[in-house]
Amino acid sequence: MTTNVAPAHQKPRHVDVPKERPWRRKGESNIFKPTPWGLVIRYVILTIVLLIAVLPFLWELSTSLKGAAEDIYSFPPNLIPREPTLKHYATVTHTVPVVRYAWHSLLVAVGSVISNTLLATAGGYALGCMKFRGKWVVMAIFLSTMLLPGEVTLTSQFLTIKALGLANTLWGVFLPGAIGAMNVLLMAVVCRNIPQEVLDAAAIDGATTWQRIRHIVWPNVRGMASVVALFSFIGAWDDFLWPLVVLSDPAKYTLTVGMQYLHSNFGSNPRVVAAGTIIALVPIIILFASMQKYFFKGVEEGGVKG
Repeated sequence: MTTNVAPAHQKPRHVDVPKERPWRRKGESNIFKPTPWGLVIRYVILTIVLLIAVLPFLWELSTSLKGAAEDIYSFPPNLIPREPTLKHYATVTHTVPVVRYAWHSLLVAVGSVISNTLLATAGGYALGCMKFRGKWVVMAIFLSTMLLPGEVTLTSQFLTIKALGLANTLWGVFLPGAIGAMNVLLMAVVCRNIPQEVLDAAAIDGATTWQRIRHIVWPNVRGMASVVALFSFIGAWDDFLWPLVVLSDPAKYTLTVGMQYLHSNFGSNPRVVAAGTIIALVPIIILFASMQKYFFKGVEEGGVKG
């Protein structure tokens, strides 16, 4: 048996080892690094979107702080009041029981958050992880309910609430929004990403349905659950039409319905109406500003962890 051994005086032959090929060839543009014109266009679009989203709120806030002598319809609008005043907010608090109405809205919104989070998680687990007959029929029913506008089912919902004896009560305001079809479908999509092998292994180990939801499903869907919770709160807090239909006693009004009183009595003074609008909007802004960190963090942690 012979082996080919190079002589000691002979240098080893140089072999060109191909370097790792870069993902971008020379001369090609980097899609993650836009051109100067692309950067300008990007910031122009972001500025336009920012103006569309924020400018109405700033105009409303400026209007609520302007005195009676200032013009609120000037163009371009003057967003900085010359003589800022809080008397319009005092007028709102003296005219409408803001604290009571805000408490009613808070009760309905918190109840909607709890019910939607729990029921949507359970429904999403059933549609996304369990196997049963008629599963796609149930899914189709959920999708079909989303095709109908809320005004179509308004009369049937009111007749149902009235038959249950819940008309003119906060329970009647809360009940139709206790669970949303969109929330169930969102949770079902997330639950479907959980490996079935993990759930089967837990079932073999003797885990009950509640234990599987608590220890396997919930850690992987809490990101979407935070989305459901936040949107449920905003939807319940801002809802106007349904509480207006159900409630007939002004003492039981929610905040959005109570603020409508300002439009009928202070329609000629938009400054007072703007102050009432800001009062109703501030809790939503505070909630999202304080929870956005956990909101986006929860979405990122929504995947299955190995």
